[in-house]
Amino acid sequence: MTSPSPIRTALLAYGMSGKLFQAPFLAAHPGFELYGVAERTEQRMRHDYPTIRSYPSVAEVLADPTIELVVVNTPSNTHFDLASQALRAGKHVLLEKPVATSVAQLQELLALAQQQSCHLLAYQNRRWDSDFQAVRRVVESGQLGQLFEVHICYDRYKPTLNPKKFKEEPGPGAGLLYDLGPHIIDQAISLFGKPLSAHKTVGSYRPNTQVDDFFSLHLRYPAGLNVWVSSGLLIADPVPAYVLHGTQGSYQKGRTDGQEAQLLQGLSPLAPEYGHEKPGQEGRLTLAAPDGTLSTAPYPAAPGDYMGLFESVFQAIRNDVPYPIRAEQLLWQNELLEQPATL
Repeated sequence: MTSPSPIRTALLAYGMSGKLFQAPFLAAHPGFELYGVAERTEQRMRHDYPTIRSYPSVAEVLADPTIELVVVNTPSNTHFDLASQALRAGKHVLLEKPVATSVAQLQELLALAQQQSCHLLAYQNRRWDSDFQAVRRVVESGQLGQLFEVHICYDRYKPTLNPKKFKEEPGPGAGLLYDLGPHIIDQAISLFGKPLSAHKTVGSYRPNTQVDDFFSLHLRYPAGLNVWVSSGLLIADPVPAYVLHGTQGSYQKGRTDGQEAQLLQGLSPLAPEYGHEKPGQEGRLTLAAPDGTLSTAPYPAAPGDYMGLFESVFQAIRNDVPYPIRAEQLLWQNELLEQPATL
C-alpha cells in the first residue's frame, strides 16, 4: 500500500507565527511539503529554508495549482479576506486566530469551504500546550468531583504599546480580546462546551492605548459550573493560569508550556527534550479523602506538542478524519468575542 503524497503547503507570511509556530512543524512532519511563501520584499524565509519558493504576492501563491494547503498567518484584520481568496482558489486553509472578527464572517467562510469542498481548519495551538493538556487530564479524570469554579487566565505585564499597529489601532480584530481571547475561550469551550450564558467586561488601562488591554468573561454552565476566562496586560504579579475547584479537590497550574521558548532557541520539534516542562513547574493537586483529610501532591504534565495539531490537519485533509477544533466551537467562540460588553 503506497503512502499518500505530502501536502504541498505555502505560508502567506513569515513573521513570528510562521517562523516559530508553523514552518518548523510543516518541515518536520513527513505528511507535508513546505513549499512556498508570500514575501513581497525581503525574502527572509530562505535564510532558514534555502529551497523554499518565494512568491512576490498572495495572488501568485494562490495561482499555483500544485499548492494544496495555504496557511493564513497574516495580521488578524486580513484573515477573512485572504482565507476567502484561498478557498475560492480551491485551497485548503489553516487559519490563524482569530478565524474571523464576526460571526457573519465565519459563517461565510464555512459556507465557502463547503461549497469549494475544501477544509477550513483553525490554528488553535494552545490546545496542545503542556499545561493545558495537564488541566484536561485532571478534568477528565473526575478526581475533583463536581466542578463549580474554574479560572483560565493569560496575564502579562506589558505597559508599552505593541509596535504592530494592527494590534493597537482601533478596528476589527484589534485589542487584547481578539489577540489572546481566542486562545483561552477555545480552551474553555474544548473542555466544557457552549455556555448557557456569558457576562463580558473589557477595559483599557495602558497609557495612550486606543484598544482594550483587559477582558474577563464569566461563563455559566449546567450543574452550577462557573468558568472565568480573563487576560490583562498590566498584571504585575499573575495568579496561576489555571485554577479549578470541585467538590472533592482543587488543582492549580501555571502557564508553564515551554514550546515557544524552545522554538525561539532553534530547537527542533523532533528533539527528545522538546515540549518537556522544567523541574519544579508541576501543578498542585489537592484531594479530599472520605474523612475530609486533604492531601496535596505535585501533578506533572506530559510534554506539550504542537505537532499534534499538524497531525490533525494532515488526517483531516488526507483521510477526512474530523478535525478536533469543530466548526460549531468556532461559532461559539466568535459569538462570545462579538457579544457586547456590560458594566
